[in-house]
Amino acid sequence: MEKKTDKNSYTVIFAIIMVIIVGALLAFTSSALKERIAENKRIEKQQNILYAMGINENEGNKANFVSKEIVAESFETYITNQIVIEEGIQSQDEKAYLIDIKKEQDRAKKGEARRLPLFIGEKEGKKFFIAPIRGKGLWDAIWAYVAMDENMVVQGAYFDHKGETPGLGANIKERFFMDDFIGEHLMSNGTFKGITVSKSNGDPKNEDKKDNEVDAIAGSTITGDGVSAMIRNELKLYVPYFKNLKN
Repeated sequence: MEKKTDKNSYTVIFAIIMVIIVGALLAFTSSALKERIAENKRIEKQQNILYAMGINENEGNKANFVSKEIVAESFETYITNQIVIEEGIQSQDEKAYLIDIKKEQDRAKKGEARRLPLFIGEKEGKKFFIAPIRGKGLWDAIWAYVAMDENMVVQGAYFDHKGETPGLGANIKERFFMDDFIGEHLMSNGTFKGITVSKSNGDPKNEDKKDNEVDAIAGSTITGDGVSAMIRNELKLYVPYFKNLKN
Protein backbone atom coordinates (compact mmCIF):
# COMPACT_ATOMS: atom_id res chain seq x y z
CA MET A 1 0.00 0.00 0.00
CA GLU A 2 1.37 3.42 -1.01
CA LYS A 3 2.15 5.72 1.88
CA LYS A 4 0.82 9.28 1.83
CA THR A 5 4.34 10.61 2.14
CA ASP A 6 5.37 8.81 -1.08
CA LYS A 7 3.02 10.90 -3.23
CA ASN A 8 4.36 13.81 -5.30
CA SER A 9 1.64 16.04 -3.89
CA TYR A 10 3.03 15.56 -0.38
CA THR A 11 6.49 16.67 -1.52
CA VAL A 12 5.07 19.74 -3.22
CA ILE A 13 2.95 20.70 -0.22
CA PHE A 14 5.88 20.16 2.15
CA ALA A 15 8.14 22.34 -0.04
CA ILE A 16 5.53 25.12 -0.16
CA ILE A 17 5.11 25.05 3.63
CA MET A 18 8.88 25.21 4.14
CA VAL A 19 9.20 28.15 1.72
CA ILE A 20 6.47 30.02 3.59
CA ILE A 21 8.08 29.31 6.98
CA VAL A 22 11.58 30.28 5.84
CA GLY A 23 10.24 33.39 4.10
CA ALA A 24 8.37 34.44 7.21
CA LEU A 25 11.47 33.93 9.37
CA LEU A 26 13.64 35.94 6.98
CA ALA A 27 11.09 38.75 6.84
CA PHE A 28 10.88 38.82 10.64
CA THR A 29 14.67 38.82 11.00
CA SER A 30 15.05 41.60 8.43
CA SER A 31 12.42 43.71 10.16
CA ALA A 32 13.93 43.10 13.60
CA LEU A 33 17.44 44.01 12.43
CA LYS A 34 16.46 46.97 10.24
CA GLU A 35 16.64 49.50 13.03
CA ARG A 36 19.95 48.14 14.30
CA ILE A 37 21.46 48.17 10.79
CA ALA A 38 20.37 51.78 10.30
CA GLU A 39 21.88 52.74 13.66
CA ASN A 40 25.18 51.05 12.80
CA LYS A 41 25.31 52.94 9.50
CA ARG A 42 24.70 56.22 11.31
CA ILE A 43 27.49 55.50 13.78
CA GLU A 44 29.91 54.45 11.05
CA LYS A 45 29.32 57.55 8.95
CA GLN A 46 29.72 59.86 11.92
CA GLN A 47 32.93 58.09 12.92
CA ASN A 48 34.30 58.42 9.37
CA ILE A 49 33.54 62.14 9.19
CA LEU A 50 35.08 62.81 12.58
CA TYR A 51 38.14 60.73 11.74
CA ALA A 52 38.80 62.81 8.63
CA MET A 53 38.91 66.02 10.67
CA GLY A 54 41.21 64.50 13.26
CA ILE A 55 38.69 63.46 15.90
CA ASN A 56 39.81 59.89 16.56
CA GLU A 57 41.57 57.63 19.03
CA ASN A 58 44.66 56.81 16.96
CA GLU A 59 47.52 55.08 18.72
CA GLY A 60 50.88 54.58 17.04
CA ASN A 61 50.32 53.37 13.49
CA LYS A 62 46.79 52.13 14.11
CA ALA A 63 43.75 54.05 12.88
CA ASN A 64 40.98 54.05 15.49
CA PHE A 65 37.61 55.79 15.56
CA VAL A 66 36.10 57.56 18.51
CA SER A 67 34.07 55.01 20.45
CA LYS A 68 30.42 54.29 19.70
CA GLU A 69 29.52 55.51 23.17
CA ILE A 70 30.64 59.08 22.49
CA VAL A 71 30.35 59.38 18.69
CA ALA A 72 26.92 61.06 18.70
CA GLU A 73 28.01 63.61 21.30
CA SER A 74 31.31 64.24 19.47
CA PHE A 75 29.53 64.67 16.16
CA GLU A 76 27.19 67.24 17.64
CA THR A 77 30.12 69.05 19.27
CA TYR A 78 32.46 69.26 16.29
CA ILE A 79 30.17 69.29 13.25
CA THR A 80 28.66 72.76 13.27
CA ASN A 81 26.78 72.63 9.98
CA GLN A 82 25.69 70.22 7.27
CA ILE A 83 24.78 71.49 3.83
CA VAL A 84 23.60 69.99 0.57
CA ILE A 85 24.65 71.52 -2.74
CA GLU A 86 22.29 70.85 -5.64
CA GLU A 87 22.76 72.57 -8.98
CA GLY A 88 24.75 75.31 -7.26
CA ILE A 89 22.12 75.97 -4.60
CA GLN A 90 22.99 75.36 -0.94
CA SER A 91 20.57 74.22 1.71
CA GLN A 92 21.01 73.14 5.30
CA ASP A 93 20.18 69.56 6.20
CA GLU A 94 20.99 68.06 9.60
CA LYS A 95 20.69 64.57 8.06
CA ALA A 96 23.00 65.28 5.12
CA TYR A 97 25.46 62.69 6.40
CA LEU A 98 22.90 59.97 5.65
CA ILE A 99 22.78 60.76 1.92
CA ASP A 100 23.69 57.70 -0.16
CA ILE A 101 26.56 58.80 -2.43
CA LYS A 102 26.17 55.83 -4.79
CA LYS A 103 22.51 56.67 -5.40
CA GLU A 104 23.46 60.27 -6.07
CA GLN A 105 26.08 59.15 -8.59
CA ASP A 106 23.47 56.97 -10.28
CA ARG A 107 21.14 59.95 -10.49
CA ALA A 108 23.85 62.00 -12.18
CA LYS A 109 24.44 59.23 -14.73
CA LYS A 110 20.75 59.44 -15.64
CA GLY A 111 21.08 63.17 -16.20
CA GLU A 112 19.28 64.04 -12.97
CA ALA A 113 20.44 66.63 -10.43
CA ARG A 114 22.91 65.25 -7.94
CA ARG A 115 23.02 66.26 -4.27
CA LEU A 116 26.47 66.93 -2.84
CA PRO A 117 26.66 66.75 0.96
CA LEU A 118 29.32 68.79 2.77
CA PHE A 119 29.99 68.80 6.49
CA ILE A 120 31.50 71.81 8.23
CA GLY A 121 33.39 71.20 11.43
CA GLU A 122 35.36 73.26 13.90
CA LYS A 123 38.19 72.15 16.14
CA GLU A 124 40.55 74.33 18.15
CA GLY A 125 39.41 77.42 16.28
CA LYS A 126 40.02 75.87 12.87
CA LYS A 127 37.33 75.20 10.27
CA PHE A 128 37.12 71.96 8.30
CA PHE A 129 35.08 71.11 5.20
CA ILE A 130 34.51 67.36 4.89
CA ALA A 131 33.29 65.82 1.63
CA PRO A 132 32.22 62.18 1.14
CA ILE A 133 33.40 60.62 -2.15
CA ARG A 134 33.06 57.23 -3.81
CA GLY A 135 34.86 55.40 -6.61
CA LYS A 136 35.96 52.02 -7.98
CA GLY A 137 38.97 50.01 -6.87
CA LEU A 138 40.36 46.78 -8.27
CA TRP A 139 37.51 44.51 -7.17
CA ASP A 140 34.71 46.69 -5.90
CA ALA A 141 33.74 50.06 -4.45
CA ILE A 142 36.13 52.34 -2.58
CA TRP A 143 35.12 55.47 -0.71
CA ALA A 144 36.54 58.25 1.44
CA TYR A 145 35.84 61.27 3.59
CA VAL A 146 38.25 64.11 2.84
CA ALA A 147 38.61 67.10 5.17
CA MET A 148 39.84 70.34 3.58
CA ASP A 149 40.41 73.94 4.58
CA GLU A 150 38.95 76.91 2.66
CA ASN A 151 41.82 76.65 0.12
CA MET A 152 41.13 72.98 -0.61
CA VAL A 153 44.26 71.87 1.21
CA VAL A 154 43.67 68.42 2.69
CA GLN A 155 43.55 68.39 6.50
CA GLY A 156 42.78 64.72 6.92
CA ALA A 157 41.18 61.74 5.18
CA TYR A 158 39.62 58.39 5.83
CA PHE A 159 39.61 55.73 3.09
CA ASP A 160 37.79 52.43 3.03
CA HIS A 161 36.87 49.68 0.58
CA LYS A 162 34.49 46.82 0.01
CA GLY A 163 36.79 44.11 -1.30
CA GLU A 164 40.36 45.16 -2.08
CA THR A 165 43.18 42.65 -1.70
CA PRO A 166 44.37 42.20 1.92
CA GLY A 167 47.90 43.48 2.40
CA LEU A 168 47.80 45.33 -0.91
CA GLY A 169 44.90 47.54 -2.03
CA ALA A 170 43.20 47.07 1.33
CA ASN A 171 46.00 49.16 2.83
CA ILE A 172 44.28 52.34 1.68
CA LYS A 173 42.63 52.33 5.12
CA GLU A 174 45.96 52.16 6.95
CA ARG A 175 47.39 55.26 8.62
CA PHE A 176 50.65 55.25 6.65
CA PHE A 177 48.63 55.81 3.47
CA MET A 178 45.89 58.08 4.77
CA ASP A 179 48.25 60.38 6.66
CA ASP A 180 50.23 61.07 3.48
CA PHE A 181 47.33 63.16 2.20
CA ILE A 182 47.45 65.64 5.08
CA GLY A 183 48.70 68.99 3.78
CA GLU A 184 48.39 68.03 0.11
CA HIS A 185 47.05 70.76 -2.18
CA LEU A 186 44.14 69.91 -4.44
CA MET A 187 44.51 73.17 -6.36
CA SER A 188 47.50 74.42 -8.36
CA ASN A 189 47.67 78.05 -9.52
CA GLY A 190 43.92 78.40 -9.21
CA THR A 191 43.17 75.17 -11.13
CA PHE A 192 41.88 71.95 -9.60
CA LYS A 193 44.45 69.18 -10.05
CA GLY A 194 43.44 66.58 -7.48
CA ILE A 195 45.97 64.19 -5.98
CA THR A 196 47.55 61.34 -7.90
CA VAL A 197 48.62 58.13 -6.18
CA SER A 198 51.86 57.79 -8.10
CA LYS A 199 54.33 54.93 -8.51
CA SER A 200 56.90 57.35 -9.88
CA ASN A 201 56.55 59.99 -7.19
CA GLY A 202 60.04 61.30 -6.46
CA ASP A 203 59.10 62.42 -2.96
CA PRO A 204 59.18 59.29 -0.75
CA LYS A 205 59.06 61.32 2.47
CA ASN A 206 56.09 63.29 1.12
CA GLU A 207 57.70 66.63 1.88
CA ASP A 208 56.42 68.41 -1.23
CA LYS A 209 52.77 69.14 -0.52
CA LYS A 210 52.20 71.10 -3.74
CA ASP A 211 53.12 68.38 -6.24
CA ASN A 212 49.60 66.91 -6.26
CA GLU A 213 51.05 63.44 -5.63
CA VAL A 214 51.44 60.84 -2.90
CA ASP A 215 53.34 57.56 -3.01
CA ALA A 216 51.50 54.49 -4.27
CA ILE A 217 51.12 51.29 -2.27
CA ALA A 218 53.37 48.56 -3.68
CA GLY A 219 51.44 46.01 -5.73
CA SER A 220 48.24 48.07 -5.75
CA THR A 221 48.36 49.98 -9.03
CA ILE A 222 44.69 49.61 -9.95
CA THR A 223 43.45 50.46 -6.47
CA GLY A 224 45.74 53.51 -6.43
CA ASP A 225 44.45 54.58 -9.83
CA GLY A 226 40.94 54.23 -8.46
CA VAL A 227 41.77 56.49 -5.52
CA SER A 228 43.28 59.08 -7.89
CA ALA A 229 40.22 59.01 -10.16
CA MET A 230 37.84 59.18 -7.19
CA ILE A 231 39.54 62.28 -5.80
CA ARG A 232 39.79 63.93 -9.21
CA ASN A 233 36.23 63.24 -10.35
CA GLU A 234 34.41 63.75 -7.07
CA LEU A 235 36.18 66.60 -5.29
CA LYS A 236 36.26 68.81 -8.37
CA LEU A 237 32.46 69.03 -8.03
CA TYR A 238 33.02 71.10 -4.88
CA VAL A 239 35.34 73.66 -6.52
CA PRO A 240 32.54 76.21 -7.19
CA TYR A 241 31.59 76.13 -3.50
CA PHE A 242 35.14 76.90 -2.37
CA LYS A 243 35.55 79.63 -4.97
CA ASN A 244 32.37 81.26 -3.67
CA LEU A 245 33.82 81.27 -0.15
CA LYS A 246 36.36 83.81 -1.32
CA ASN A 247 33.81 86.13 -2.95
